[in-house]
Amino acid sequence: MSTRTFASTGDLGEKTITFAELGRGAYAFTAEGDPNTGVIVGDHGVMVIDTQATPLMAQKVIAEIRKVTDKPVTHILMTHYHAVRVLGAAAYGAHTVIASKRTHEMIVERGQQDWESEFGRFPRLFQGHETIKGLTWPTVVFDGRITVDLGNQRVEIWNPGRGHTQGDTIAWLPDQQILYAGDLVEYGATPYTGDAHLRDWPHTLQALRDLRPAKLVPGRGDALHTPEQCDEAMAGTQAFLTDLFETAQQGVAEGKDLKQIYRMAREKMDPKYGHWVIYDHCMPFDVARAVDEARGLDRPDIWTAERDKDVWAMAEA
Repeated sequence: MSTRTFASTGDLGEKTITFAELGRGAYAFTAEGDPNTGVIVGDHGVMVIDTQATPLMAQKVIAEIRKVTDKPVTHILMTHYHAVRVLGAAAYGAHTVIASKRTHEMIVERGQQDWESEFGRFPRLFQGHETIKGLTWPTVVFDGRITVDLGNQRVEIWNPGRGHTQGDTIAWLPDQQILYAGDLVEYGATPYTGDAHLRDWPHTLQALRDLRPAKLVPGRGDALHTPEQCDEAMAGTQAFLTDLFETAQQGVAEGKDLKQIYRMAREKMDPKYGHWVIYDHCMPFDVARAVDEARGLDRPDIWTAERDKDVWAMAEA
């Protein structure tokens, strides 16, 4: 069922980049299921939402930004703390780096371990890893909601609830109904739930569905240009999470061990989701967290490079 190569270490092929315009000053940098970056241009400057994993990788985003504006990047928004999203921040020279209070807590608690874990799992996304300056630390930490005025471009920033992590943060352009959802929403790509709160995530997604976005940038997958596509992506993510957690709860109630529950989940979920990007990569880690939460562990265990390999070995055995 799983690939023999650990996680995504065998995924070495370059992806085709798309820089899609969603509306006035609103763009999405996507690359065939790799982590997405959002770009919002105002009269006074540019906000980058998730930065890529290294300053070298960030240069690809900067090159696209320079095709549409010469304004400086003034703000970076971290939708959550995962290394693949934030360690390229130094490349942009922004004076303001924004994160939720709950995201800041996770950088303090597990930022270094996460960097080492993700680098081991997906080396292609860390090209130029030697250019990383260190962990990315926010200069603005907020709790709840804040608004940033980029100049004729109002960006509402919101931590809507626990989901992919405890600190997930979205950006919303109310004038255009454009949502930058981070990894709370995926489209044709598998949600990673290793640091998730699976009871809460579907409810958090419902709060986003209630916004009724006209356009949406997911964490992975193509930018979405119609309300119908947006709702399809949010509903699909909800369905995956529900299937995963219900399987874990059933397995725990029946006294099964992690290996047995993993087999149950693959049997149930492969036909529905097996074609999604990074499915084989995510499932061992997803099931491990789902079982932990079903057994009562509210706060996810920290993923280390060693723990990654132990869980992968379980799946491959």
